[in-house]
Amino acid sequence: MNNWRKVLINPVLGKEITLRMRTPKSAFSVFAYVLVMGLLAMGIIFVMTSSGGIQGGRVDPGVSRMMFYALSIAQLVLIAFMTPALTAGVISGEREKQTLNMLLTTQQSSATIVLSKLVSSLSFMTLIILSTLPVYSIVFLYGGVSPSQLISVFLFYLFVMLLLGSIGVFFSTVLKRTILSVIMTYGVGLVIFLVTGLAYLFAMSIDQASHYSSGTPMRAYSWVGYLLGLNPVGALISIFEPSFSETAFLVQRSNLQSSAPIELWQEFILVYSLLILLFLWIAIRRIRPVRGRKLRKNLQAQPVNREEG
Repeated sequence: MNNWRKVLINPVLGKEITLRMRTPKSAFSVFAYVLVMGLLAMGIIFVMTSSGGIQGGRVDPGVSRMMFYALSIAQLVLIAFMTPALTAGVISGEREKQTLNMLLTTQQSSATIVLSKLVSSLSFMTLIILSTLPVYSIVFLYGGVSPSQLISVFLFYLFVMLLLGSIGVFFSTVLKRTILSVIMTYGVGLVIFLVTGLAYLFAMSIDQASHYSSGTPMRAYSWVGYLLGLNPVGALISIFEPSFSETAFLVQRSNLQSSAPIELWQEFILVYSLLILLFLWIAIRRIRPVRGRKLRKNLQAQPVNREEG
């Protein structure tokens, strides 16, 4: 219990949160983010009004849901842009400032240092996300969206931030230069957000063409849905519309017993939870490479010393 308390409440975390929250840059970042989301919400409402979605001050629940979906996907994209910038330099920045060695000489463990850096960065991003709740209240005025959907979406945001943050911390620990860490983090994020979606579309077209040309018997579902389960946007849409998972897996509607083998958001959380643990484990192990080599040398030298004694 005391060990967990030291990890959760420690000087490194306190210093990082204080330095990150009490700067004019942080306040400006929150203001700019909320301003962008507010303008986006106003733009969506204007488009809906112009297209006839809002008539006589009343909004169809389907139109309100579309507004909510558009805002949620837009915020997910903004998270993908901001989170790597906050986490990709937390360790490499200390190394470039030549303060990492001093940090490692403290009584804080490697896990405490890595997790404190990650939590401090994600706490600021969480503050930004929570500050957009008034923007979402505009959608609630028109109905069509339940509070449970909003809570599910925000929990999904936290998971995506944790995923991108762990990737950023991993590259920040493994690579010595911050610029390289940022590039690699954005590169992996691009693969997760874009390449997985393109791979799904490409695989779906090939799978459908080969299935119909070969004349094989009707199948319950297609394997291509597993590719879309790796995409954050696809997983987010499956939270909005549970039937979207069946569409992604090309479930045959003729068979009433057929259903998607797994919800897209469930696959997303399961797969990337393992990757998060892997990235953080490697970062914790690699933050003290010199210490690890010394320990191995000492262990190898112990039998020799015993024989000499």
